[in-house]
Amino acid sequence: MGRALFPSGAFGMAVFMLASHVCAQESTIARRETVLDRKVHIEEELVLDIPKAPRLCDALEAEKGPVDIGDCRLYCEREGSGMPLVLLHGGPGATHHCFHPYFSHAADFAKVVYYDQRGCGLSEYKEGEGYSIDQAVDDLDKLRKALGIDKWVVLGHSYGGLLAQCYAVKYPERLAGLVLVGSSMAARIPLDSTRQYDFLSPEEQARIGEIHSNRGLSMAQSVFNAHLNGDWKRQNYYRPSRERLAQVALYEWVHDPRFRRSVGQDTSKMDLKEAFETCPIPTIVMEGEWDLTWNTDKRDKLHKNHPKSRLIVFETSSHNPFEDEPERFFAELKGFVNALGRVAEADIESWRTYLTGWKRRREESLANLVLSTGCGRKSNEKMAAAYSKERLGELGETRGLLKMGFALYDVARYEDALDVFRKMADVTGDNEFYLAVALIWQGHMLDLMGKRDEAIAVYEKAADMNVSRGMRHDQFGLAYSPSPYAAERLNTPFTRLENRAPD
Repeated sequence: MGRALFPSGAFGMAVFMLASHVCAQESTIARRETVLDRKVHIEEELVLDIPKAPRLCDALEAEKGPVDIGDCRLYCEREGSGMPLVLLHGGPGATHHCFHPYFSHAADFAKVVYYDQRGCGLSEYKEGEGYSIDQAVDDLDKLRKALGIDKWVVLGHSYGGLLAQCYAVKYPERLAGLVLVGSSMAARIPLDSTRQYDFLSPEEQARIGEIHSNRGLSMAQSVFNAHLNGDWKRQNYYRPSRERLAQVALYEWVHDPRFRRSVGQDTSKMDLKEAFETCPIPTIVMEGEWDLTWNTDKRDKLHKNHPKSRLIVFETSSHNPFEDEPERFFAELKGFVNALGRVAEADIESWRTYLTGWKRRREESLANLVLSTGCGRKSNEKMAAAYSKERLGELGETRGLLKMGFALYDVARYEDALDVFRKMADVTGDNEFYLAVALIWQGHMLDLMGKRDEAIAVYEKAADMNVSRGMRHDQFGLAYSPSPYAAERLNTPFTRLENRAPD
């Protein structure tokens, strides 16, 4: 006999009420505020007492509790039966709670495995040898073993999608399928500028900035108040209720600060470009049309990096299509899971052979050197020693070019650095922020080369762009807002700053 559409008990009632609410939304959608409405709401005062809101997993009828993976215990929940489907939450620093109550729909056709990554949520905060993506990948496979699972479908949401892709490359024989939902790229592929500020008014952005800079607020208070004042628009299609925002603040952004810092730095080094060219693992890429985390080019570039995948776009969704369009989302997911067959071992081995060559080529590339090297003086000397004008074509990503430009500046190769910063300007696309940064550093090099008139010309371009978002180069002790800073440089030439960062 088939499983009922909704689970029983208190949690089942919660899911039923959610579904009823969704149906009501569809018939009264014009009355529910969306990010597209651009309504501005500023709270007069900070809310210090976050409303009490239920932790949704408390009422979940499922196996729950810590699972020992050796050097750490990961909090885990399991419901349903069938093909194991493990959910990788985003962040880095979010928790499994973001998947509740929506993924109880999937328990009709899969054994859903929720868990908090090491250093997050209800799992232990044990650094071990140090928080890292590689550690998180190994933790995931240790969890699989502890649960007695041979193969599973791995679903990664946001940063969890980056983690899922890394897992696929390291443990391909353990995947029955790969699902990327609003996933990070995990590849150094140039992207157009984020849209997450496009629907925030100047008043909202200013208020959110004040909240995040208020050191007297707890993390939960900061998240709750920022979202009340419009921050919800960055990754939500529909405006969440105050209770939902309280759940996000209390249960969905909880982590060891050291985890967030260490893994966040690790993500910037990740580059799986072209790794999936011959990947035999069935893969779907699920994207919200209004996921403002990125621009519209991101989903196509992610899909292209998984050439055998299928792209599904949800027209009235943002970062969480399982929340915005649950009926279609879970129908698509069910169809994908039910159609899975066993991946031939020969195909897995063929992909492993491809990955061996891919890793070798990547290790030999200038782009990988830039990606894997620090930003201190010795690191910059190493990068600069590997650079020549003939190798400039190997660099095509904005931040990599910026980093190489800094390396050449650090060793006083100003003309070479100027070439790099000029290429950086050429590849920024419509990203005015990085274009302004590239122009500023062109001006710096021209000043140091004694070409003041040319320096002023590029400073003028940056000053006229009205880019006020802040930029920091901590290794040089420099922080600025591009356009105001460029205006200052019109009157005062740039003087050399020394690298203060440890290697």
